[in-house]
Order: sequence, then structure tokens, then C-alpha cells
Amino acid sequence: MLLSLSNTPRDYAWGSRTLLAALEGRDPAAGPEAEVWFGDHPGDPADVAGGGTLDAVTGGSLPYLLKLLAAASPLSIQVHPTIAQAQAGWAREAGMDAADPRRNYRDDNHKPELIVALSERFESLSGLRPVGDTLRLLALLGDGPGVAALRDRLLAEGDVLRDAIGWLLSGDARTEVDEIIAAVRHAAATSTGEWAEGLRAIAGIADSYPGDPGVVVALLMNHVVLSRGEGLFLRAGLLHAYVSGLGVEIMAASDNVLRGGLTPKHIDVAELLSILDTTPGEVPVLRPASDGTITDYPVDVPDFALRRVVLSGTPVRVEVSGPTMVLATGGRVSASTADGESVDVAVGAVAFAGVEETALTISGDGEAFIATPGR
Repeated sequence: MLLSLSNTPRDYAWGSRTLLAALEGRDPAAGPEAEVWFGDHPGDPADVAGGGTLDAVTGGSLPYLLKLLAAASPLSIQVHPTIAQAQAGWAREAGMDAADPRRNYRDDNHKPELIVALSERFESLSGLRPVGDTLRLLALLGDGPGVAALRDRLLAEGDVLRDAIGWLLSGDARTEVDEIIAAVRHAAATSTGEWAEGLRAIAGIADSYPGDPGVVVALLMNHVVLSRGEGLFLRAGLLHAYVSGLGVEIMAASDNVLRGGLTPKHIDVAELLSILDTTPGEVPVLRPASDGTITDYPVDVPDFALRRVVLSGTPVRVEVSGPTMVLATGGRVSASTADGESVDVAVGAVAFAGVEETALTISGDGEAFIATPGR
């Protein structure tokens, strides 16, 4: 069985008028296009060609959610729960209305995720930087009272990153936040060397969210720039925010997001801190295969797996297991089953294969991403 899937882009404010349009070869959109969901999540199940939605086919059993993501401005700083945390939070909020904006948990599942860049540059904040490195960065910001207060917290004992983030988001550090942001703007305009690009990124975020304490939380995070085909795996508990660019995103089938700034939406500081993993360190960049034909992006979760296939006219046979999606992201792509059923996949659309298929042949001259459950 092969089905053709599409969906309407979601119009979140941070979305781009041009990135998805350029991918699909159409004129810029009238408003922001942020995400296209290909899954059976009840929040926005994919449309099936000929009528209906994917959840009617799968019964809502798909373990992953595949997306196209197009960011023209920063997304919220956010973190996602483990399964145990999601189940506990979902149970605590059982009496709340599903549409209540104060809800933290939209389902009882975890939400690890993988992003792979489609644009030539994809900018992200991913994970917390080691404290020693952040102290070196703060040395470029001078000795104003706000910077000094943040430095003192990072030099204290205990879980200093959790304490610093809690202080910044509590509302008690408004004056210090403004002073730190002013120092970042000055340093971004004058600095060169290893921190210059990151400082300019934080200053740009401050332009989008003036006075937001999340700007200073971003100062504690790793600034990561991906090239096309490179990916990042973001485990549960890892603080992150996408800043700009177009990418393919896959995650466990969940919409659980705890926000920590850069958003007008609900922020529950205590709940965010309770699930935040403050272990510092770089998030490894997953790079495309050197031969360029098939790239696996290894992740340590059972919910999903993602492969990139670059086609140059020779058909590529790919073994699959479980419900599979083939997302076309460039050129001409078709997918066919062992019994000869075939579907042409438009760029920005998906071919969906049922659980009975064990292999697909991907043909054409272009690029596709293949999503399956994890192994």
C-alpha cells in the first residue's frame, strides 16, 4: 500500500514566508509558514490524497511525527519530558480543559527529536555550554552589575545552571537581564574571535524579543550552525531553540513542550526546571555520509529512524520495517513497492507505505528522507 500525503503549513509567528515556498517552487506565502506535519497526531493529522486523514488509516498508532520546519525568527527556548515525566504530568493535568493555555502536557509521551538541515545554514541553540566556557564568554561583556550577578551565580556551589536559569526566568532579575542584554549588544558590535558569531546571534535574538529573560538563558547555551545534510539529535531534558533555517524534523509522536523564554505562550518555570537536564556539553553534529548516497542519522530511541537518500538516476532499494514515509525534498522522486505499486512524490509531500511493506525502491534524480519506527 502506498498513499500520498500532504498537509497545510501551520502559521506560527516564527515561520517563514519564503523557505517552504522556495523548496516547493512556488511564490512566497502571504503569511508565515512554520511547520508541515506528516503524521497521525490528533493535533493535525496529514491529509490523504483522495480524501480523509492519516489517523483514519493508522488508528493513531504511528510512533513518530515527521515535519518540515521553516524558521525565519527564533522558536521558543524549550525542553521536552521523558516518558515517565510526561505520564506523571498528563495525569496531574487530567482535570484541565484540553485547550487551556496553562496546560504543560498535551499527551503522555516523550518527545526526543532529530533535526536535519535543508537550508545551507541552519542555526540552533542546543544544550547548555560548560560553565567554564560561559565564564570566558562573560569576560567579554564587562563588569556591569548584571553581568557580575550572573557570573557570581555561575561561580557558586551546586547545580549552578539550574539555579541561574531559575533566577533569570523568575521575574526577579529584570534589571540584570536588561543590563546583560545591553552588554551583549555592545560586545556583538565590537568582538572578533571564537565568540563573535554567537554574540551576534544572541544580539539578533534580543532584537526579536527585547527584554525577554530567555535572551540571557540563550547566552548559556551552545550556538550550533548546521550545513545542509547535517543533523542534531535532541534527547529528552535537553534545552534547545531553533533560530533560523529550513529542516526536516522527526520526533516521537508528541506535542509536549515546556517553554523557557522567547515566546508569548505559557511558561511554567517550576515545571521546566523539574524536567531540565543541566548536564553541560556539546551536542554532537550528525554528518552526511561521505559517498552521499544514503545517510543514516543514528539515534538511541525506538520511536523513529531517519535516512537521507540522494538520487542520481539509479534506483535505490531500501529495506524498511513498520509504517514508512518517503519525504521528497528536491528534484524528482518516486517510490515503489515490491509488487510494482508506484507513487510520484512531489517536493514537500510524502509517500506513505503500510506495515506490510519490507522494502521500497526510491527512484529519480533528487533527494528524499525515509522515516520509519526505530529499530
